[in-house]
Amino acid sequence: MAEGLRERKKRQTRQRISEVAVGLFVERGFDRVTIAEVAAAAEVSVNTLYNYYESKEELVLPPDQASPQRLADIVRAREPGESAARAVLAHLRDELRRRDRKVGLSAGFGRVFEMMRAAPTLTARLEDLGRQMTDALGTVLAEETGAAPGDPTPRVVAGQIGWFHSLVYGEIGRRIVAGEKPDAIAAAILELLDVVEEMLSPGALAYATRPPDAAPVTASAQV
Repeated sequence: MAEGLRERKKRQTRQRISEVAVGLFVERGFDRVTIAEVAAAAEVSVNTLYNYYESKEELVLPPDQASPQRLADIVRAREPGESAARAVLAHLRDELRRRDRKVGLSAGFGRVFEMMRAAPTLTARLEDLGRQMTDALGTVLAEETGAAPGDPTPRVVAGQIGWFHSLVYGEIGRRIVAGEKPDAIAAAILELLDVVEEMLSPGALAYATRPPDAAPVTASAQV
């Protein structure tokens, strides 16, 4: 369905607010900028800003880009014959090759990353987001495999996937701080994923392989 004028204006307003906010946060520091200052700079009221973003942290980590369902959605959408771990590995590789903003390889992200790292509430939000992603993935794996109540296997596999997903982001951040270029970072992380795939156990790599006659499930949120 084509985007209507109303929806387009709302999307543009939402994007403008976020861009203005991140610019102010990078310039002055996350904790030194108020919501009222963001609203004034974006030329909207504080109430309007809260209609688009429920908290100050969401201005940097909006739910549509930092969703707790990210890993679960990737796994739900996997192809027939593809396992949960291999689906996430493939998705990360694709994002790296495209220099997708979700993995922090877009231009200017280094300054944004430094701002986020200096803000305790944002680092705490990221840590909590990682836990939520892993928990949501564990729930999906348990449902899809029909695991018995109390069977720890879905949580263990989800934990391993969540671990290498976090490892990728941590390594990207470390290399950004070290001043490496996006192309060099992407190449290094692609090599890292090869090592991860090699070192994961066969059981983890094969767990929750989608049957050949099954269709991918539509993702519940943008991933």
